[in-house]
Amino acid sequence: MSMFITFDELREIKHKLPHGSITRIATELNLDEQVVRNYFGAHHLENSGNHIQPGPQGGIVQINDERILDLAKQILQETGDVNQN
Repeated sequence: MSMFITFDELREIKHKLPHGSITRIATELNLDEQVVRNYFGAHHLENSGNHIQPGPQGGIVQINDERILDLAKQILQETGDVNQN
């Protein structure tokens, strides 16, 4: 099952993550760090497994695998960022 989020919302979550979170996510999910960066639209969103469609707020991102996003939200909860998406 896919979920949809705006590109701006996805980037906002990434920017709220504390230093070291990309490494933590990659380690916990046994992924390469670049895969995690790409997931959040670093340089190669097309290589992230996500799909983006043009639209407001940077476009709409269709996420097929929510594990990275779920772990990012968990990290934000742990750090007390209650304004996470």
